[in-house]
Amino acid sequence: MSANSASAAPETGKPAGSGSRIPKVPFWAQIVAGLVLGVLLGWLARSQDISWLYTTLDKVGHIFVQLLKLAVAPLVFFAILVSITNLRKVNNAARLATRTLLWFMITSLIAVAIGLAIGLITNPGSGTGLTPKDGKLPEGKGSWLDFLTGIIPDNVITPFTELNVLQIVFMAAVAGIAALQLGDKAKPILTLSEAVLELLQKALWWVIRLAPIGTIGLIGYAIADYGWDLIGKYATFTADVYIGCALVMFGVYPLLLATVAKVSPLQFFKGAWPAIQLAFVSRSSVGTMPVTQKVTERLGVPKEYASFAVPFGATTKMDGCAAIYPALAAIFIAQIFDVQLGIGDYLLIAFVSVIGSAATAGLTGATVMLTLTLSTLGLPLEGVGLLMAIDPILDMMRTATNVAGQALVPVIVSAREKILDHEAYNSASSSPVDELGTADVRDAEQKVSLPVTA
Repeated sequence: MSANSASAAPETGKPAGSGSRIPKVPFWAQIVAGLVLGVLLGWLARSQDISWLYTTLDKVGHIFVQLLKLAVAPLVFFAILVSITNLRKVNNAARLATRTLLWFMITSLIAVAIGLAIGLITNPGSGTGLTPKDGKLPEGKGSWLDFLTGIIPDNVITPFTELNVLQIVFMAAVAGIAALQLGDKAKPILTLSEAVLELLQKALWWVIRLAPIGTIGLIGYAIADYGWDLIGKYATFTADVYIGCALVMFGVYPLLLATVAKVSPLQFFKGAWPAIQLAFVSRSSVGTMPVTQKVTERLGVPKEYASFAVPFGATTKMDGCAAIYPALAAIFIAQIFDVQLGIGDYLLIAFVSVIGSAATAGLTGATVMLTLTLSTLGLPLEGVGLLMAIDPILDMMRTATNVAGQALVPVIVSAREKILDHEAYNSASSSPVDELGTADVRDAEQKVSLPVTA
């Protein structure tokens, strides 16, 4: 045996390359560990009145959310701009965009109907011990006038500094359409935009890897600040939100996948799980958007179409925050303030949920959407203050539902339009999407074809 071959041979009984390598902990396991540790530390901080631990949990969670928000404004702008210009590569782009919007509306209507039904059955505002005096006016509120006039910004700087996502989406859409009209003259701008988008997504990946640590801070602070006693007062309402979201995510969505898209629901959740779990922790649809887009592509949706549908959905598709939650919250607040709602009010809630969902803007929380709903119904805005304390707990499940829907609709539309790569869909795994390298994405792009549909 030569010296070279001897040196290449592994040691007896030890796999090659194993050495002292530390086993890699799956990302989902890191998230779960963060949840458990956060609950324990939050309980410890509250029960033992440990002020430094309380402050630390608050700062850790706050820093994580701020890092996510730091990338939101430029990410939304360049993602929407690039996604609109990418539609030029897709056959029947207008048809795909129309079908996408239509399914957004259909699923939102189903979600708000489920929210209303659960609220009417359970009466979440009864027996809570809460009174109108417990409520307080929110710092900001939404109205239809503010919503419609607020779409157009006064200047190009303020939307980015004040993080007005709706105005950023408007400017990005205008820039994208203008770039399409300019054609070849806009190529330098498009090349730069694509490069900046790649840079932002790479930076956001680094933030996403901190999600387990952020989870400890966010969950721990919620438990330490609110405690189980306060959560107990909202037990029915909290259960309603979680049950409603679960029915939509694990009931309605699988039914649509099986009957409309004619694909395996289990395979969908297997492929989309990395985005759903990150959404649960981060409470930000926009912050989760790069992951959502990657899992959507991994589920066989053409990249050119996914790069439009997912950013569009991250700012407008909110089945959890804009459908289930405001429906239940309106019933809850009406019962606290002893206001009777009629059929017309329930129809108004459905209308607001479908038309006004863009007001949620994909950020953590759904206060603007809730105030928009309450102002439309004429309910006291002080009711928002009743729900602020419990909002972080609710927002985790709401955002997970939002993101699941944002991945669902492109799959349904692609399947209906016969552009879904069924081989990729059936082979999608639940492994973290950062294991999907650039070469894999490029290979997947080459595999996907976009035939002209009738």
